[in-house]
Amino acid sequence: MFSPVAGSLRKPCENSAMFTGIITGVGRIAALHALGTSLHHGKRLHIEAPPGYLDDVGLGDSIAINGACMTMTSLDLCQHQFTIDIIAESLARTNGLTEIGHRLSLEKALRANYRLNGHIVSGHVDGTGRVTRFEQGESWELWVMASPELGKYLAYKGSITVNGVSLTVNSVEDSPAGCTFSINLIPHTVYNTALGAVTAGAMVNLEIDTVARYVERMLQPSQQSHPISAQESAA
Repeated sequence: MFSPVAGSLRKPCENSAMFTGIITGVGRIAALHALGTSLHHGKRLHIEAPPGYLDDVGLGDSIAINGACMTMTSLDLCQHQFTIDIIAESLARTNGLTEIGHRLSLEKALRANYRLNGHIVSGHVDGTGRVTRFEQGESWELWVMASPELGKYLAYKGSITVNGVSLTVNSVEDSPAGCTFSINLIPHTVYNTALGAVTAGAMVNLEIDTVARYVERMLQPSQQSHPISAQESAA
């Protein structure tokens, strides 16, 4: 699910799932249906997953779709498909979830006994960025322009999630227009995630590193608090 940054209320994924940003499959949008006739209604997505990918999941499980935490509302194991319902606000604040045939990076929710190979990812998209360059050299180099509000959380060698993929920031350049950061991708990442289909000008979903939020909070001037009374605690 999407949730904005900078003081606004974050909308948690219903199952409070955690992810690592290590993509475990690439799917595609097989069908798209409106949940109502108004612009205030969301969409139901039918997503096709790789064969066998859904064998260990169940209804109500959380799954990250291009970095956005969603809930599986139906399963069709024979067709290797599942559905998710997305509210209009989430559709308006994320990218890549409204076009039939669009490739999607998929990640199942983290289990307690799994290795944490990426970094802690919540599946709450903080905002979007625009791809300014995506070039192949010794490695693939991806350049993304983010807003100044998100840019303050980015740091050299820090972590960033782009369309659900856990990546390391290689450089950061601030400007009045925003913050441009670069990432180096190895061929395995390009070919085994949906990032391989990204082109210059495309919009991507971004989630900042959770640790950066706590650092910002700790650096804020302390605010005087009062003890919670028994009446408040019981409320």
